[in-house]
This record gives sequence, C-alpha cells and structure tokens, in this order.
Amino acid sequence: MELEETLLPGVGVRYEMRVSSGETLGIVVQREGGAEIAVYDARDPDRARGMFRLSPEEADAVAEVLGAPRLTQRFADLSREVPGLESGRLSIPPGSPFDGRPLGDTRARTLTGCSIVALVRGEDVVPSPGPDDVLRGGDVLVVIGSASGLAQLERRLSGRE
Repeated sequence: MELEETLLPGVGVRYEMRVSSGETLGIVVQREGGAEIAVYDARDPDRARGMFRLSPEEADAVAEVLGAPRLTQRFADLSREVPGLESGRLSIPPGSPFDGRPLGDTRARTLTGCSIVALVRGEDVVPSPGPDDVLRGGDVLVVIGSASGLAQLERRLSGRE
C-alpha cells in the first residue's frame, strides 16, 4: 500500500491511497484540525463518489480510534509547513518534579514558548489537555514550539533545569 502525501500551503496536508477495492481514498487534514474525506470512483479517479467533512473534534475522535500516532503526525506535518516550528514527544520520567502535578505547573508556554497539544497515557490520548490535567510518570506530551523551546521544556520536565 502506498500513501501519497501532498502539502497544501495554507490549508493542511492531503493524503491519498488506493484501497484494495480499487477505489482511491483522499483525506485532507486541515491546519485548524478538521478533515475532509472523499472516496473516488475506481473507473474515474477524478470523480468523488462521496465526501464528508469532520470538525476538529470529530477528526480527533477518529484519530483516537485509529491510533495516537496520527495526532502526532498531524503536528509533524504542520511543523514542516511553518518554518521554525517543530513538534516533539516529550516524556514525563518517573520522579520528574511534575509527576503527580497539574500540567499548568509546568508553565510550558510562559517559560519556553511551547504549546502542549496532547497528552498520551498508554493507549489513551487527551487532545488539548487543560492546565488542571494531572501528569504522571510515563506520560508523553505532544508539543509544538521552537527547537530551543522544546529542548528547554525537555530539561524542565526531567528536572535538569
């Protein structure tokens, strides 16, 4: 199976793949988090057989069903589109000064300029976690920011800063 990826500047990223039935599935993941999904006819690849749109919340729900890596990929795609913006997965190590404390205590945005866009705990994903969400050792934070901000936040989370 081949998944084609096309950057759509100002819009998001388009993914296209031919499925086993011969039809083509097209998905546009928008920068704002929503998505458009279309199925193209096997005999006429320019004709959509159907299309539907997902709100950001609906797209996140589908991503959660299909797996947390898609959420991480969306931010990696965004970081390729915006110069100077990077995404990362930062762990909360056991014994971290933030293990057992609310996310807001990290002061991530204030001190590093980074935004925490998701919290991954085992198989569960919390998109857009709030400042009151309590962190645990082993949690993984999906973060976007500058390279130096990500490095600074990683040091902070591990207690090396």
